[in-house]
Amino acid sequence: MSQSTSRRFFLGAATAAAAARVWGANDRVNVAIVGLGGRGTNHLNIYSRMSEVRVAGICDIDQAARERAQATLLKNTGEKAKEFEDMRQAFADSEVEAVSIATPNHWHALAAIWAMKAGKDVYGEKPACYNIYEGQRMIQVARETRRMLQIGSQHRSSPLKMRAMAAIQGGLIGQVYMAKGLCFKRRASIGHKDDSPTPPGVNWDLFLGPAPLRPFNELRFKYNWHWFWDTGNGDIGNQGVHEIGLCRWGLGDPQMPKTAYAQGGKYAYTDDQETPNTLLASYDYGGREIVFEVRGLLTGAEGSVVKRRPGPPATGAVAPPSSPAPTAIAPRNAAPLDIMIGNLFYGTEGWAAMSDGGFLAFKGEGSELVMEERPDRAAGDPTALHMRNFLAACRSRNYQDLHDEIANAYLSASLCHLANISYRVGRKLTLAPGPKFAGDAEADRLITRNYRKPYVV
Repeated sequence: MSQSTSRRFFLGAATAAAAARVWGANDRVNVAIVGLGGRGTNHLNIYSRMSEVRVAGICDIDQAARERAQATLLKNTGEKAKEFEDMRQAFADSEVEAVSIATPNHWHALAAIWAMKAGKDVYGEKPACYNIYEGQRMIQVARETRRMLQIGSQHRSSPLKMRAMAAIQGGLIGQVYMAKGLCFKRRASIGHKDDSPTPPGVNWDLFLGPAPLRPFNELRFKYNWHWFWDTGNGDIGNQGVHEIGLCRWGLGDPQMPKTAYAQGGKYAYTDDQETPNTLLASYDYGGREIVFEVRGLLTGAEGSVVKRRPGPPATGAVAPPSSPAPTAIAPRNAAPLDIMIGNLFYGTEGWAAMSDGGFLAFKGEGSELVMEERPDRAAGDPTALHMRNFLAACRSRNYQDLHDEIANAYLSASLCHLANISYRVGRKLTLAPGPKFAGDAEADRLITRNYRKPYVV
């Protein structure tokens, strides 16, 4: 970044609190998208089709990614955007009013903090933060700068899940004593690759940012960065953070648990992946709990609720006189909800299952179907709805309008980090104020990281 650009960035940071703009109802918000991989391309496609948004900037450390994004933008809108290699250049641009961050996890916090200090509102991909300390700093800066900071937990804007959660919190299955999250997303082995020269057009130093400086390796780039501790948080912090957030939502979004414990490993594969592909975590909230499971290997589903209508016993079978007839779901059978990625909720009066495919709730000893919800395709894509919620809050200037504002999303991310810390130190963690861990200096060190200058949170 040039000296003049650096100066503009820090001048913007110094005056961010005074930079709030009041948008008119028909004004378009100028958005810069930072990170143009798979998820960033999704951001680009959604924003470029919104009448209330103008994609004013695109930013990525990879020239090829920027070129692809420009081609997509030109196809969608007939226009190109300003192009940036270094996100600080985008944040220093006075034309940019909001940023949408889809970088690797280890950049989420620093990118959001820099953007807010430069006067920009922020939509940031999940998990909210790479570690617990970063989430605390993000909340602090959001309040100091009065910026909007929405985290991309788009299920919070899904009409299906909003209806389901309202019913659960309204007592549909009684008092919820356990929320279980499942992340049974099939993951193949990443294999092994040697270090190699950095490809032309890739700024590897900027990609690493806060992480330790290492030689370029293809496996640490383009999505597989999820499976290395320097840059990712494993699948619990990738796909899993969505379902952990839903577990918290089902319990009424509690604060930190009393204890956290996780066990598992990287099973079956001999490759370069560092994070576990099998992990079972539990969180004690005192009289209720969250249980979460990651399983990236071959597995069956959970939560199947196929029920048979009463009928005659099979040929040769004699039902015991005292056996009750099988319970039918009246007036119809519910289609099964086989959950590989989703949630189960257990209450004092019944239980429920939820995934992107629908929501089913059962009550009583006979598991009588009491609620069935299926996705309404006409309602729109949840990510687009979540982004529109972000844009509405940019106009209202009220962070409480956000469906998953940083103060809540930070807690969902923190559960992922607690599980990973417990796994890495090999023991149960007891939370203390701070947060930190009671009598566990080794675990305390994993609340933050050693940052590589100048990329310091």
